Amino acid sequence: QVQLAESGGGLVQAGGSLRLSCAASGRTFSTYPMGWFRQAPGKERLFVAAVSSSGRNTVYADSVKGRFTISRDNAKNTVYLQMNSLKPEDTAVYYCAATRWATMTPLFGSWGQGTQVTVSS
Repeated sequence: QVQLAESGGGLVQAGGSLRLSCAASGRTFSTYPMGWFRQAPGKERLFVAAVSSSGRNTVYADSVKGRFTISRDNAKNTVYLQMNSLKPEDTAVYYCAATRWATMTPLFGSWGQGTQVTVSS
C-alpha cells in the first residue's frame, strides 16, 4: 500500500488558483495510477481527476475539465493538482489516492487527512 499526505489547500477568492500536492511513501508509487477526489460538507466523496502511472494519460470530471490539471513526478513520489479559475462550488476537502483506472475509484480503502480548499465568492 501507499501512504499519502496532501497539502497546499487554503482560502482563495473565486477566480483564483491553488496547487495541491500529494506526497507518497513507498517504492511502488510509480506503478499506480493516482487520482484526486473531493468531499464537500454533507456530500459524498467524488472523483476529480486521475493520472496514469506513467503520467502520459489523464482523466477529469466534467465539472473541472479545462480548469484543473493533474500531473505527477515519479522521481519525487508526488502527484499535483493545479486548480485555476476556482469557483465556490470547488470548496471541499481534497484527497489523493491510488486509483483503479477502469472505474476511477480508489484502489485501497484508506485515505490521508486531506487538504481543505475554500473558495469565497
